[in-house]
Amino acid sequence: MNDYVTYLEEVIPERDSLKMVKTEAKKYYQSSSLEECHEMGYTLYRSDNFQIQEIGVLLLGYCAHLYPDALDFLKETVSRHKNWKVQEVLAMAFDNHCKIIGYEQALPLIREWMKGDHPNIRRAPSEGLRVWTNRPYFNENPETAIELLAGQREDTSEYVRKSAGNALRDISRKHPASVARELGRWDTSSKRVQQVYSLAGKFIF
Repeated sequence: MNDYVTYLEEVIPERDSLKMVKTEAKKYYQSSSLEECHEMGYTLYRSDNFQIQEIGVLLLGYCAHLYPDALDFLKETVSRHKNWKVQEVLAMAFDNHCKIIGYEQALPLIREWMKGDHPNIRRAPSEGLRVWTNRPYFNENPETAIELLAGQREDTSEYVRKSAGNALRDISRKHPASVARELGRWDTSSKRVQQVYSLAGKFIF
């Protein structure tokens, strides 16, 4: 285990390299047991190097279907990390988990996270699943994706609202009528709603 940490410390460049982070995490996941991914995920997260922490976050996402504590750790601990780049990786880890268990089966979890007590929790699904309608289940059920994202239009966090608005904008490229129909139901007198409306309707209006 220490050998792997030393290896990462040597190969991970000082400059930010998300591509390498994703590559290293996937390589370890594909060549190791889920038990090893679980243990290594926690070990790497204790590193002082945020990119090595990111690899740990992805490993925990890969094994969370077998280890519920890993999913809890992502939600309750990683979501509090102050580095926004780690939050981008949290969103990826959440998406990986949903992909592994199946997006339809993940619907209750997606709804739960979208109502989380921290903006980073609520943003992880909206950002991680982009482009939503490129994902299995949602590509055949775009209205479900639209309904879920529309539920964030009055979120107290601008960070979350922007993610939801941009995700709806993505969907509008293939499903403009469906997104337009949803937007037509909104009361845009609220500044929060107006912000999401403007982002979501960029390619429609």
